[in-house]
Amino acid sequence: MKNTFGKSLFIALVCILAGSAVSRSQESLYKRLGGYDAIAAVTDDFVGRLIMNKDMSRFFTGTSDDSRIRIRQHIIDFFCMKTGGPCGYTGRSMKDSHKGLKISESDWNIAAGLLVETLDNFKLPEKEKNEFLGLVIETKSDIVEN
Repeated sequence: MKNTFGKSLFIALVCILAGSAVSRSQESLYKRLGGYDAIAAVTDDFVGRLIMNKDMSRFFTGTSDDSRIRIRQHIIDFFCMKTGGPCGYTGRSMKDSHKGLKISESDWNIAAGLLVETLDNFKLPEKEKNEFLGLVIETKSDIVEN
């Protein structure tokens, strides 16, 4: 009888642990990234890199502090929503908010490189990093003007 109970207990523990691993992999990207505060920190780092980059800073020339705060919040809300978080994005579409900025393929590549630097700075695991970058890549056709 003990042997059967021991085997049952072992099987139950394996099932619980396997279920825990499955539920972890089924968590939203938002949760796996660390939630709102982590997305805000990534956004702050990334926007800071954009502003400090000699090729990208032109997109922020003439923006007031208030406008930069609004841009930051829109980016946070967008990333929060796209990763499965509880935020609602109320900004304009990607196409409308980037229209007329004449963002080139080269600009996109610089920004993408800066985003990768940011994600590496936060030591994001490869799976989450690739998933996050995939969400960003989905916006490329709405941002880059040919």
